[in-house]
Amino acid sequence: MFDPKEFVDEKVAELDQTIKGKAIIACSGGVDSTVAAVLVSRAIGDRLLTVYVDTGLMRKGETEMVNDMLTRLNVHFRVVLASGEFYTALRDVIDPEKKRKIIGEKFIRVFEREAKEFNAEYLVQGTIAPDWIESGDGVRDTIKSHHNVGGLPKDVKLRLVEPLRDLYKDEVRKLARFLGAEVSERQPFPGPALAIRIIGDVTPERADIVRDACAIVEEELERAAKAGRMELPWQYFAVLLPVQSVGVQGDIRAYGLTIAVRAVQSIDGMSAAYSKIPHEVLETISVRITNEMKDKVNRVVYDITNKPPATIEWE
Repeated sequence: MFDPKEFVDEKVAELDQTIKGKAIIACSGGVDSTVAAVLVSRAIGDRLLTVYVDTGLMRKGETEMVNDMLTRLNVHFRVVLASGEFYTALRDVIDPEKKRKIIGEKFIRVFEREAKEFNAEYLVQGTIAPDWIESGDGVRDTIKSHHNVGGLPKDVKLRLVEPLRDLYKDEVRKLARFLGAEVSERQPFPGPALAIRIIGDVTPERADIVRDACAIVEEELERAAKAGRMELPWQYFAVLLPVQSVGVQGDIRAYGLTIAVRAVQSIDGMSAAYSKIPHEVLETISVRITNEMKDKVNRVVYDITNKPPATIEWE
């Protein structure tokens, strides 16, 4: 049985002995990175700099939410605005593995600059067990490269610290509750962010479309769950497909993009079953997306594939 108090006591003592200088950590506002930041902060205090990077690919309102949350958690942090760098690096990149590795390397380069300014010697990451299992290690096949594992450049100069490496998502959530981090029940969000929810080219315009669609999916599913109409999924979002199909606007034939809605139930992310969302809720999502993005999106589909054979994210 996982005991969060015992884990925190042992890990804080271990980190205090391991990290002799200053350290830097990326925090996306998700469960893993936030728990890692709070845990290491308990061990070394202001010798840890928590960095939130706005890549231009975050969820709607994410930057403001993370800023407020880290302030309340009394963590030493800095917000870095770097959307231009990421969009430039991702220009014309279609292959999802290349996207993940480009994003992983770009993150590290941003952190290296911040680390140099902060005089940090260590890089803390919120890597958990499914990240390195799915990324492969020469024995296991690579399912997908997580940006904090398979996307790490080989010449990174910072010493790596991964305090959550052997934990699964349910255990990290227990840690979050114990540490008082308000993100304990927050749904997972991929490190590469919306870049892997855009199938094909990543551009600011396409990011805006999937960001708005994701916000609608989140709002409607959370509203339905709060009203008791359904169980809130473990993870739920929208994906922008590189598909145009015929639609109708007024009496005019028009082509529009397709949004796929994905929602799953899981415990640790290693396997998942698609969520049985009531049809009326799916209809509300579809109507909102096609009405609010009527000049861009004209078709909404729902993904009913389990993991395996699919992964949770599409890329």
